[in-house]
Amino acid sequence: MPSKKTKPLSDVDLEKFEAGRDLAAELLQSVREMKAGKGTVVYSPATEARERTGLSQSQFAALLGVSVRTLQSWEQGRKQPSGAARTLLAIARKNPKALLAVADDVQ
Repeated sequence: MPSKKTKPLSDVDLEKFEAGRDLAAELLQSVREMKAGKGTVVYSPATEARERTGLSQSQFAALLGVSVRTLQSWEQGRKQPSGAARTLLAIARKNPKALLAVADDVQ
């Protein structure tokens, strides 16, 4: 299902929104929800791919030919992989054994 794109708030609207917030109450509510088990863990595609291979961050980064820092940026959502890396991550998510088998051939 495609996500609905929203227009960014103007500076004035953003100020109005922020002025009406009670951050302490929001944080307390979030903690209550987590304790009640209502929170959800969201995995990035990179994290999911790495975990399906059973490799550590350093092992998986070496397999993909990227630095650990780059992999961490993908896993934390700060950056998005492009090109061949995105394809390798898709393979690792759908068929981790295939990626590991190819890795054995490369080494």
